Amino acid sequence: MALFAIVCIFFVYRQQYQLASIVGVFLGFIIWSHFKHSSVLIASKYFKNSDYERAEKYLDEVDNPDRLTKTRRGFYEFMRANIALKRDDFESAERHFQIASRFPLGGKNDKAYVLIHLANLALRKKDGTRALAYIEKAKELATTSRATDIINVIEKEAAKLAN
Repeated sequence: MALFAIVCIFFVYRQQYQLASIVGVFLGFIIWSHFKHSSVLIASKYFKNSDYERAEKYLDEVDNPDRLTKTRRGFYEFMRANIALKRDDFESAERHFQIASRFPLGGKNDKAYVLIHLANLALRKKDGTRALAYIEKAKELATTSRATDIINVIEKEAAKLAN
């Protein structure tokens, strides 16, 4: 960003206003991109490699998650929730998964896994009816056999609690 700003000032000094405006547009795009995408993409790289400490470090750089684009916000909340699960912070994980469920993720199956996690957390609280509600939504979205198998297991457990 600093380089673009210096080049823009240089072009204004040289009275090359057209070039300065082009560089200014690029500088504006970089600033906009920083606020809309932030470091979520870098954090996802570490998250996929199971380096949760570094992923969380990059997620902490996001000052205001509400400014992120919808897709980035979904991944941000999904990663935060999974990191909270790894630390056995179930309240925080549930809150982040609920937020992630409102945003678009990679695909239907990813959204199904968010709902599966929410159903699991409801089972942990011994709330069978809530778990069944999450499972019904997850059934509509699940596309893989693994997700379907997990849904069936959770559904049996939730039915026992609901009765």
